[in-house]
Parts: sequence; C-alpha cells; structure tokens
Amino acid sequence: MHSDVLVVAQPGRLPRIECRGGLAARHTEPDTVHLVSAAATPLGGDTISIRVIVEPDARLRLRSAAATMALPGATTTQSRACWHIETAGELDLDPEPTIVAADAHHLSVLTIWAAGTSRLRIRERVQIGRTGEREGFWSGAMHADVGGTPLLRHRVELGAGGVADDALGAPLACVSELRYPEPAEDAAGVTLALAAGGSLSTWQGARL
Repeated sequence: MHSDVLVVAQPGRLPRIECRGGLAARHTEPDTVHLVSAAATPLGGDTISIRVIVEPDARLRLRSAAATMALPGATTTQSRACWHIETAGELDLDPEPTIVAADAHHLSVLTIWAAGTSRLRIRERVQIGRTGEREGFWSGAMHADVGGTPLLRHRVELGAGGVADDALGAPLACVSELRYPEPAEDAAGVTLALAAGGSLSTWQGARL
C-alpha cells in the first residue's frame, strides 16, 4: 500500500490537509495536526510519503496519535517512509516513536529545505523490537539545507545487520533531534553545534 499525506500551514488559517492510503491527518488545535493510522501500515512492501509545507509567518506543530509499528509483510520485510519538508516559518515535528517489530526492515528518509527565517525542531525516536525482539532493522537519513546552504547530512542504522550490530551490546533505540537556529539546551543525549547554526542531539541505548 502507498500512503500520501500533504500538510500546508498558512498564517491565519487552519492547515490544509490532503491524505490518501493508510495514513490520515486531523486538526487538533489551530496550529496542530496529528497523524492517525487509517489502516495497518507500514507493513513490508508499504511506502509512506509525507510532504509538509510551512509558509512564511505560519506555525505548525505536527504530532502522531500513537506509535508507528513497522511489521514484515507476506512477501517482503522492507517498508519505507519519506518525509519532504519545505518551510519558511516555524515547524515543530515530534511524532510518537517508530517501533520496528519482528524481522521488519524499515527505511526512513527526511529531507528539509528551509529558509533562513525558519525555526525548526524535528525529533525522531526509534525502537528496535517489542519485548524480547531484536531481529528488526532501521535505517534513518536526515538531509537538511537552510537558505541553500547545507545544514546537516546525518544517517543512523539500528538493529540486525546494522553497522553497530553486536550480539553482546548493540544499541536498539535512538533519539535524534535537530534544532535551528538556536542550539538545544534540553535535548536527550549529546548535543553538537552545527556550522550553519542550530544543533543535532543524539542518544542511543537499549530501550526508549
């Protein structure tokens, strides 16, 4: 199944929402939208495409109603989520965690084009496995530019077959948080300042 979501935040009005497939979105406050599952997704073979546009002087808080559970499908274990973000306003993106269950392989790509006037907080949380599981795999890439200048190129792998996979003590959970233009002072893990402004905070461990 292929799911598409479009959210456009404009100043002085409710965000415009368009949805197709297994993922829906709902207004929950004037500047807040929650993503809601309309069907079991992502399963192996599924793709999710989410496009977010924040216009100048607009503000958007994007959340999810529940955790995302990635599961293997009948013919393939791999699913994919692609986020495309264009912002000239203020964006706070903080969905509930993604849980990669059983032996699912879930790939995530987040691409951000931001104007120099933008304010960003983007947090991603991932857990490999439910209780007693460690066979899943997740790969997440974040690519961010501000005003045409590269801000961040970041990629993390977790789980079976990942670059840090080790039966004795590999991390199975992570949190990544991008802030711009001010660096984070309250994010989890280690915070590193970025050359073009803002910061990237990362944390890894066994469980969220």
